[in-house]
Amino acid sequence: MNTGQRLRIALRYSFAFGRGHLSTFLSSLSMLGLVLAITLLITVLSVMNGFDKEMRQRILSLVPHITLYAHQGMADWRERMGPVARHPDVTAVRPFVQFNALFMHGRRIETAQGLGVIGGSDAGALLASLPPGQFSCFSETGNALALGKGLAQRLDVGPGDPLTLIVPGQGAGVGAKEARFVQVRVCGVLDTGTELDQSVALVDFDFALSQLSAEGAASGLQVETRDIFDVARVGWELVQNLPPGYYATNWMQTHGNLYAAIQLSRDLVSILLFSIIAVAAFNVVSSLVLVVFDKQGDIAILRTLGAGGGDIAWVFVLQGAVIGLVGAALGCLLGVGLSLAVPSLVAGLEQLLDYRFLDTDVYPVSFVPVDVLGSDVLLVGGVALLMCLLAALYPAVRAARLAPAQILHQDL
Repeated sequence: MNTGQRLRIALRYSFAFGRGHLSTFLSSLSMLGLVLAITLLITVLSVMNGFDKEMRQRILSLVPHITLYAHQGMADWRERMGPVARHPDVTAVRPFVQFNALFMHGRRIETAQGLGVIGGSDAGALLASLPPGQFSCFSETGNALALGKGLAQRLDVGPGDPLTLIVPGQGAGVGAKEARFVQVRVCGVLDTGTELDQSVALVDFDFALSQLSAEGAASGLQVETRDIFDVARVGWELVQNLPPGYYATNWMQTHGNLYAAIQLSRDLVSILLFSIIAVAAFNVVSSLVLVVFDKQGDIAILRTLGAGGGDIAWVFVLQGAVIGLVGAALGCLLGVGLSLAVPSLVAGLEQLLDYRFLDTDVYPVSFVPVDVLGSDVLLVGGVALLMCLLAALYPAVRAARLAPAQILHQDL
């Protein structure tokens, strides 16, 4: 038998080209299990990749990679920026003022930790995410304030509304300073779609330095690096180049647990769903064994017509390959399609049920992100096809060892 003849028989056993309804049903059942497993795996992997991408490209692009602090405030921040900026792995350095305050609007009061940041052309990514009109208002207004969307909603304020900041006093005893009431105007509402919307409050750096800083000095420096996964080494080197009294924190200390949890969840889910593909491949074994029993008469006739044991084995290996190829192809197509449709489906369900599945006060982003990677699709499809080929080996060997004379004698 040549390869074409083997393939024609394998296709006949796999699809309803002939009268072999049992073998067709078993093959279709195996394909269906494979398609469902691959579709689920690609969809879940795409969603987990989406969370990973949003974590790296959205959240980590908005927060400083490294933050340098001084124990007693950084009054000489201008002199300290030079050595920090000259580090080969540093791309940007900005001073900031950190303050705690009560944000009061009417009868609504919220506590938040605010930041005084530089506006204009040197603004960081978080401030630059404001719409152009709000960004211009922030840069041109001395007492401007930009609030995260969640914080603004809790205070019931929007662009143009006045707001009062109650800044606690510092010190104790005779030299204690009283709490200060500072008037600001909301110029922008930050809607990043991340957890930052629930707590961020930004004011102009010079305004914070004069009105909100307890020591009248900068709190530290925000540093951006070339490699966000090398911040521990870079932060240590920066501190070594500064006088005593300085220390560094990085994004891994503030958001690292979340990033690690996303990576761990992705790995665990992948192992779980790959095991589902393995179960589907085991289903191919049982289905092909039943097909061998169903087609014993055909096998005996082929053997008497001159087909060798290797020819029979190749027929069932090719049938396993057909099941794997069709199942992997359909599963990959459905998986990619379902992955791309997930954001719209979730948004439609949220609108229909009037319920928010993801909210930034609990989750890192307020939507279901999806990132379909071609490497994942090829890996899942390739592994599924390989498992089906391996699964077909046992039924193929069993079919090749059938004795045609004994089978024909049983049929008489």
